Amino acid sequence: MSDREYQPRPIVGIGIVVIRGHEVLLCRRGKPPNVGSWTLPGGAQDIGETCIEAARRELAEETGLTVGDLHFCAYVDTIRKDEQGRVRFHYTILDFAAKWTGGEAVAGSDVSEVQWAAMDDLGPYKLWSEAHRIIGIARGLLGN
Repeated sequence: MSDREYQPRPIVGIGIVVIRGHEVLLCRRGKPPNVGSWTLPGGAQDIGETCIEAARRELAEETGLTVGDLHFCAYVDTIRKDEQGRVRFHYTILDFAAKWTGGEAVAGSDVSEVQWAAMDDLGPYKLWSEAHRIIGIARGLLGN
C-alpha cells in the first residue's frame, strides 16, 4: 500500500499541458496509480508550495523542461474505490497550460518515458477522457 492510499482527505494534484506547435507533451507513468499509462506531466502539490510552484517543479522533475507563463485550464476530481467501496485514491487535480519555450524533454522521476504527440492523433496513447478535455481547453487558451 502506498502512502497516498486511503487518505482522510483529497490530495491536490497538478497537471501541465505543454504544447509545441501541434504537439502535446505526454508522460508514461512509472508509479501507481496507473503504472504504464500515458498522461500529462504532473504530480502532487507539496505543503508550503503554491500551485504554480508545484506545476513548475513537477514539470522539471518529470521532463527536465521549464516553461514561460502558465495558464489555469480546469480542475478534475478523480476518485478510485476498492472492492469494499472505500475510497482508495482521491485526487483533485488542477491543470495548467503552457507553450514549450525550448529544451529537450527527458524522462525523470515518476515517469518511464516522455513523448511529443500529435494533438490530432492521440488515439494510440489511450489517454483518460479528462486528459482529452484538458488538452482541448489548453489548445483554446493558447491558440493552438
